[in-house]
Amino acid sequence: MRVLIDACVLYPTVMREVILGAAKLGLFEPRWSERILEEWARATRKLGTEAEVFARGEIAVLGMLFPRAIVPVHQGLIGRLWLPDPDDIHVFAAAVSGSCDAILTMNAKDFPRDALSDEGIARFDPDGFCCRMLDECPDGMYKVASEVLATARQMSDLEWTMRSFMKKARLPRFGKALV
Repeated sequence: MRVLIDACVLYPTVMREVILGAAKLGLFEPRWSERILEEWARATRKLGTEAEVFARGEIAVLGMLFPRAIVPVHQGLIGRLWLPDPDDIHVFAAAVSGSCDAILTMNAKDFPRDALSDEGIARFDPDGFCCRMLDECPDGMYKVASEVLATARQMSDLEWTMRSFMKKARLPRFGKALV
């Protein structure tokens, strides 16, 4: 299954690490466009210039890990497709251009299922998607989540529980399913 990942899913670090952990397990093929990656990098600017530099480094690493993930956007699609927010049409167009089965986004209202289904594309929210991946590969997803949690504990010096950590990462059902 090919899944286009929106910038709002790539930018929160924990969410990105869990989602891409599922991709590394081979549970789905991630896709994104250059513009989506640029949106992620620019979103980090509010944290300072170092954050943007770090994000661009992570983007370069993702390019090596997932060399087929970047999809070109056919410009003719942008004029043909419709979404409530015209600024999101490039995401939809990337999903169509990349022959994706779904768009993974937290922005449900701007990606109505009826508009997406006209192109044969589903919409998943990250929490539900992680739960689905957990159902498909419980041991692998538990390992991914545990590694992300261990890194967070080490970096923050806080003793997060899995459930509270995933809830803070906006993956509450996934966190609950893990315990």
